[in-house]
Amino acid sequence: MRQDVKKIRNLLKQYAKLKRDLTAFNQVSSPSFDGVSSHSSRNGTESRLINHVDLSYQLKEVEDALNAIDDPQYQFILHDYIIEKRFSRNEACQRLSVSVSKFNYMKNEALHAFAKFYSDLTV
Repeated sequence: MRQDVKKIRNLLKQYAKLKRDLTAFNQVSSPSFDGVSSHSSRNGTESRLINHVDLSYQLKEVEDALNAIDDPQYQFILHDYIIEKRFSRNEACQRLSVSVSKFNYMKNEALHAFAKFYSDLTV
């Protein structure tokens, strides 16, 4: 079970990186074509576009799973503490008015709730 929690947490940490990567991709200027067809099966623009679509799909799956969680405390833990890293553990405990051990329990429950919704979407 501990490995599962680590995998889920790493996925959420990667989510923030994926979001930054996708934003950077969107800020790149549109490709220009010179009208000459390429004989290769894929060109760089096509590969980047496929990567963009893949990143967008991955982000949507994570966002859908996050949005499916009703508990605002779990949302706070997942979004503000794990993904955005806005608060230290002690600050998060204070915001939620819980002890460190209770916070750790809630964090694991939030991660499991996310995993349940995420696996439902990806199966």
